Order: sequence, then structure tokens, then C-alpha cells
Amino acid sequence: MSEVGTARLRKEDARLLTGQTRWTDNIDAPGLLHLAVLRSPMAHARIDRVDVSAALERPGVVAAFSGADLAPDLGSLPCAWPVTEDIVLPEHPPIAVDEVRYAGDPVAVVVARDRYTAADALEAVEVDYTPLPPVLDLEAALAEGAPLVHSDKGTNRCYDWPLRTGEDFAAVRQRAEVTLKRRYHQQRLIPNAMEPRAVVVTPVAASDEYTVYSSTQIPHILRVMLAVVTEVPEHRLRVVAPDVGGGFGSKLQVYGEEAITLAVARRLGRPVKWTESRSEGYLATHHGRGMIQDVEIAADRDGRLLGLKVDLLVDMGAYLMLVTPGIPILGAFMYPGIYKMGSYELGVTGVFTTRTPTDAYRGAGRPEATYAIERIMDELAVELGLDPVELRRRNWIRHEEFPYTTIAGLTYDSGNYEAATDKALALFDYDKLRAEQADRNQRGDTVRLGIGVSTYTEMCGLAPSRVLRDLRYAAGGWEAASVRMLPTGKVEVVTGTSPHGQGHVTCWSQIAADVLGVPFEDVQVVHGDTRAAPQGMDTYGSRSLVVGGTAVHQAATKVVDKARKVAAHLLEASERDLEFTDGVFSVKGSPDARRTIQEIAFETFTSHDLPDGVEPTINAGHLTDPDDFSYPHGTHLCAVEVDTETGQTRIRSYVAVDDVGRVINPMIVEGQVHGGLAQGIAQALYEEAVYDDEGNLVSGTMADYLVPSAPDLPEFVTERTRTPSTTNPLGVKGVGEAGTIASTPAVVGAVVDALRPLGVRDLRMPCTPERVWQALKEASA
Repeated sequence: MSEVGTARLRKEDARLLTGQTRWTDNIDAPGLLHLAVLRSPMAHARIDRVDVSAALERPGVVAAFSGADLAPDLGSLPCAWPVTEDIVLPEHPPIAVDEVRYAGDPVAVVVARDRYTAADALEAVEVDYTPLPPVLDLEAALAEGAPLVHSDKGTNRCYDWPLRTGEDFAAVRQRAEVTLKRRYHQQRLIPNAMEPRAVVVTPVAASDEYTVYSSTQIPHILRVMLAVVTEVPEHRLRVVAPDVGGGFGSKLQVYGEEAITLAVARRLGRPVKWTESRSEGYLATHHGRGMIQDVEIAADRDGRLLGLKVDLLVDMGAYLMLVTPGIPILGAFMYPGIYKMGSYELGVTGVFTTRTPTDAYRGAGRPEATYAIERIMDELAVELGLDPVELRRRNWIRHEEFPYTTIAGLTYDSGNYEAATDKALALFDYDKLRAEQADRNQRGDTVRLGIGVSTYTEMCGLAPSRVLRDLRYAAGGWEAASVRMLPTGKVEVVTGTSPHGQGHVTCWSQIAADVLGVPFEDVQVVHGDTRAAPQGMDTYGSRSLVVGGTAVHQAATKVVDKARKVAAHLLEASERDLEFTDGVFSVKGSPDARRTIQEIAFETFTSHDLPDGVEPTINAGHLTDPDDFSYPHGTHLCAVEVDTETGQTRIRSYVAVDDVGRVINPMIVEGQVHGGLAQGIAQALYEEAVYDDEGNLVSGTMADYLVPSAPDLPEFVTERTRTPSTTNPLGVKGVGEAGTIASTPAVVGAVVDALRPLGVRDLRMPCTPERVWQALKEASA
């Protein structure tokens, strides 16, 4: 039986669910000290004085530092994606020295013998501030005379990034029979990983060596960047990502707390731990989304698309974090979606504000793009009097046209939008729901039925290094893996990807077991430790399987190729005459002449009878640099019931049909889709980071920021179609972000569809009962 494609229970789960594991906050060390961070209560202010002397007098306090105290040990936090040559790149101190620029900006730290003493001693630190004007509105921030987030830069404009392809859009607009303009708001979202961020640094002072444990998605990148920020030589840094409880992009970051904890441990020569509280994380962990989208679409009267124009104002927050400027660029190529057109223009303007910095959040630019094109396609369907599915059929790339180069310049290698949509419509019972909707509307039912459609694609599997070079990204898109055959026949797979819930250990075991022909149970996966797995580019952008899994497959294939030489020697046969099936080398026509790959592993260990010139190992490594992105796609359909008297929205049914190429483990794919749907629905209906006029986060706890739980979500109907990717040998496409990308426009489109007969044309996310009720009130007036 092939392991690939089998719904194996995850190897990781027994250990994780029973607590027989190690996460960052449960790491202890002799003499461990605890660090607490004092954060600015103001969005924008000059720091006039920081006095930590009273905190030092508290029992149990070992040290306390202001930003000025630590400045000699800390450089600026990195931005790895300066998307234009003239981008405004302000200095980003891990701990503020002269000025705070968002509520939550660190201003001082206290180190104590226990966590509670450190936290309590923060109240003894005295800080004098001179308030400065907050900068919150994206359009007002660009106006002449607006207060500046970084006064030395002379502007709040971070960068302008254009993309124009095909015919000039102004000419297309002039001849188009139908044009529509819409403005969409992507609200800020706050990541809520199961495990808060934490850092533990253990020094060996005599040799100036440090082990950094961090709940991070990127141990390898973090190691490089910490060496740059703290000037600790990279070869003296070991970074370990233990079992990490979720990330969704929020742990794709080099945070100030990681650099601060390392600097303090270096100064004191003692192990130091910092763990954020949940409310602290709402201020200090980077936010997602935050964007105004002005979208214009042009078409003929039959609904054939002619062109698309998009202008984005993107909230950078106060500083540029690791990939902040590049997030909208990732989405820039996806606004045309799955549709054919002759003109595309996009402009991105990054804007500094006095709010928590933004950066990657599940989907990273692609959900925003999909939302804009799918919502305006709904609007165009209404304008033309067409069913929204029919409008999409008239414009999407047909399956026989693949590979297809889009107007944005991407080459989609494979897909079948017709098959995914037909399956989704059948599972959803689309025509019956439309009939019920018409009946309810005719009767004037107080509970209206709405139907939303999202036919999406995404680019993932980040990605060819040469493309990232052209986009001015500082790193490559390659990935590393090695496969070790142990003398007893067991297997160790070392991967450069670093899981935080995706099931790498299980899937990588399945891939290696299939290639090597060994039992699934005999494979162990090593990850997340820069000493044990020294090469890697880590986990984000749905790249783990597409790039990391491919590296595992290729490394295992090399093991078989090396073993073949030894087997041919032992069996006294030509390599060309050997067959390899289910882990056994045999001679064609002589089935009794055979050796298992485990026997070959032991023979190479003893090295008693190897061919001349063959090294005594069949272990192998591989670094893969993908040829292209991968392009999952699918059709999501949502039916909602909206109570027009209370504004309450209930998802009645949800169907998701996704094409993620070849599936390694169906159970894990289902879990990834379900989790993605939850986060996309959360943006549509529940979640929003809200600031007051002074720049204070007023949705700073779970009491104010609504994270949906299981009772808030519907039963999902999920299915798949399959068109294997042609850009990697596994034929996989990636699934980690698909549900989030597809679901938000489907849900919001359904809510608007329910209310349109009552005069509501659009709703800002999240579509809360209050917003729905207010929109109905305004429409009726």
C-alpha cells in the first residue's frame, strides 16, 4: 500500500495531546531569570526620561534596563523586503530610546528571579513622556502638513509600487460598455496562536555561545538576523524552535523581545526567559491585513472582462518588520484571479501609522486580492443581470488552456475550474437554494437567505530564488532535506522546514517511506534546530510541502540511487538489471537474488565489501529551488440566513471544493482546510482590531476581540478535485492558506446577497449584527 494518499493518524499528536512534549515556556535552566517588558501606554510620544532605579530596589529584581542602556548591544530590527530602491526604511530599535510610535512599543525591561516579581516591578519604572499627535487615518497621513510617524524621514509615505501590464486601462475604460468602481476595507486582524510567543536564552559565557529557544516559525532565518542585530557571531548561535503551538504568520518574524532577551542574557551571563501574556501579545505581536482597496473593473455588455485597475493604501504600522512591505506585493499578482482580461493596472502605497506594525497573516496578500476580485465580480453580475456563477464561467481560464500566462505575468501550470465548480454546485444544491431565496424575498421574510460564491486561486510554495531576487526579497526560496539510513535499517529525515501544527513529521515520514520502501513507523523526522538541521528556509507561504516535501522526496531518491550501486556490487549484477520495489533490490529474471535497502544500509556501515570508489554511506541530502510557484484553486459556496430585525447572521451551509494537487495525507488536508475556513469566516463576521482616536487598541483582550469558537462555525462540506502540479515531482500544490483565501468573499458576498433586495449594496467587515442592522436602517431611510 502506498503511504502517500493514506489518511494516517499524525505521529505528533499522542505526544502533544498528552503533554509529553517541550514548548518554549516549559523550558527551564539552572539559575533561570525572568524578563518583563514595560510598554508605552501612548501611541506617539517623545521619551523624556526613563528611571529604573526604584525597580532595582524591589526584592528579587536582578537587573533593569532602559532603551538607552541596551542600545549599545542592539542594532535595528531587520526588514528583509525593501520592495523599491527609494523605500523609506526607518531605524527600528528593539526597545525605544527617544520616541515611542505605537501603544505597546517597549521602553524598559526588568529582570527578576521569577515571572511575577518581574511583572510587578514594572510599575516602579518611571517614564516621562511628551505626547505627540497620533497618525491613524491612511489618507490623512499622506496629506501635506500631516503629523509624521518618523519626523526625520519627512513623510509618512513608505513606498509606491506600480504594476501595469497589457493595454492601457484608460483606453479600455473609454471603450468599455460597463465600468464599476468599489472601495473595500481590509480591517486589521490580530493573530491568536494557541501558544503565546516566548523566548529562552541559555548562555555559555566562557565561550560566548548561546542557545536561543523561541516559539518561532523561522529558526534558521532568526539565527541569521539575531547575529546581525546583536553582533553575536552566527556560528556561536544555536536557535531551536521546540514544539510550536500555531503561528499563522505571526511567528514569521524577528521580534524585538528575541533580541532583547539575547542581549540581556549575554550581559548577565545567566539564562533568561520572556513569555508574553495574551493581552501583551495583542499589542506586541504584529497584526495582519490593514488596507483600503479601490477597485475598478471594465467589461462589455455580455460580461466579458476587459480590464482591472486596483489602487491600494496599505497600513505598515509604525515600523517595517521582516517582510511588511512585501505582503501586498505577494497579492499584487493575484488580483486578476482566475480570469482572462487584456489590461491590468495596480498601484500600492505603503503608509506609516502609529499602530502596531503589520506583517504576514495567513494568506499574506492573497486573501486581500481574492476578496477584491470576487466581490467586484459579484457586483458586476448584479449590474449585468447575470448569475454570479455564469459571469465567472464566461471569464475564467478553461482547463484545456493550461498552462496559461495571466495578465499579471504568472504562468498557472494546471487547473480545472469547471470541475471544481460543478462539484461544488452539486454538493451545495445551488438551484434549490436560489429558488428558496426567491421565495423568501417574494414573501418579505424577515430572515433573508443569501448565497456567496468564491472561485479562487492562489500562488504559494514560496518560491524560485531568482523571482524573489527580482522582487527585491533578501533571501532565497530553496529548501533543504537529508535522509539518513541508520545501520539497523531505521531512517532519520532531517528537514529545514519548521512545523507549528501542519503535520510535517507525519507527511515527511509518508514521503520517505514510499520512496525507500520502509515502514512508516521506521521513519523519524528531525526539525527546528539549527544544529541538528543546519540548513533551511523554514515555514510560511504554504511552502512546506511544495518545497520542503520535495526536498525530502529528492533526498530519499538519492539514497536509493546510492544504495543501487552497492546492491549491484553485492548481487554481482549491472545497475541497469536491478529492480527496486517495496524497499527490495532484485535482479531482473532472478527474483531470489535480492537485497533490502536495510541490508544495504548495514553493509555500508560495516564497509566490508563495497565497490571501489564508493563512500561507506548511502545517506544523502538535497537542496531544491522550485521552478515556479504552485497554484491551488477551488470553488467555495456559502449560504447565510440574516435576521433583518436583529442583524444576526448564521451560516446555514458551506461547501468547499479545493484542488491542491496530489494529496499526501487526506486527514491533514481536511484539518488545514477547516482551520483556514475558520480564520476566513472570522474576518468576514467576527474579528477586528479597533483603535480609538488617540491610537489606543480598544480590542486588546479576548473579551473585546471576538475569536470564533466551534459553536460559531458551521459544519463544512469539503471535497477535492485533482490536477497535479507540473512544477514539482510530487505534483503537490499546497493547502495551508487556501481556506482563508477563499472563504472571506464567499461569506461577505452571501450577506450582501441576502440584503441587496432591501437596498444594501455593501458592508464593511466584519459583518457584525450592529453593522448589518445599521446598514438596513440606512437603506430603508
